[in-house]
Amino acid sequence: MTPTSGAPLLEARNITRRFGHVQALDRADFTVYPGEICALIGDNGAGKSTLVKILSGADLPDSGELLLDGRPVQLGSPLVAQHLGIATVYQDLALAPELAASRNLFLGREMLRQGLLGHLGFLDRASMRRIAAEQFATLGIVLRSPDVPVASLSGGQRQSIAIARAAMWAKKVIFMDEPAAALGVVQTARVLDLIRSVRDSGIAVVLVSHNMPQVLEVADRVEVLRLGRRVARLDRSEATVDRLVTAMTSGGQEEAAA
Repeated sequence: MTPTSGAPLLEARNITRRFGHVQALDRADFTVYPGEICALIGDNGAGKSTLVKILSGADLPDSGELLLDGRPVQLGSPLVAQHLGIATVYQDLALAPELAASRNLFLGREMLRQGLLGHLGFLDRASMRRIAAEQFATLGIVLRSPDVPVASLSGGQRQSIAIARAAMWAKKVIFMDEPAAALGVVQTARVLDLIRSVRDSGIAVVLVSHNMPQVLEVADRVEVLRLGRRVARLDRSEATVDRLVTAMTSGGQEEAAA
């Protein structure tokens, strides 16, 4: 079964967002299906960041509708989105470099020990370390130890930690903003493999990227924004660099139909 043969997982319909005189989104649509990597692309100012913020609960639309599993949903904050199984990995990663890799997976969700010690605020470090090691193993992330400080890791390993944290708590979809930016060739390949592992675990991935070769390498499907509207939707078999660039710069069939 192809990812788009079932019902959509997360949809945006006719989303409009203005900031003063700037029209960031103009009746924008977006769809991601279960078990797919969907790339969201567009030139600077196309509205990608604004749409991702709305879909992840960090911003509110002026009008339009969001649906999760076919049901209208209000994403009033990132915390609400997280409770509904939606997570975002931003470029700054939001990691605590002085803490161990295992502890970073539990930032804001620390496990407490059982009984009186837990009531007194003592952390269950052993359980967090064990669960983190299992998560790293599931996703194929290789570290010297779950206890190694994040500050001592490479850029690619830090990105892997951020993705592993999102995958551990998100049950439905993860948005990833330029996850391979500023990484070398080997580290980029590992991060792309990790993104595939997240998809294969059953979590949909929305990849926001300017790197067309990477998009074509990893995405199952591509949606293109231009001037705040979706102008093209392409399956992997249809997508080429030329077609994507053309859609980004001059629009596509959806724009023509509108």
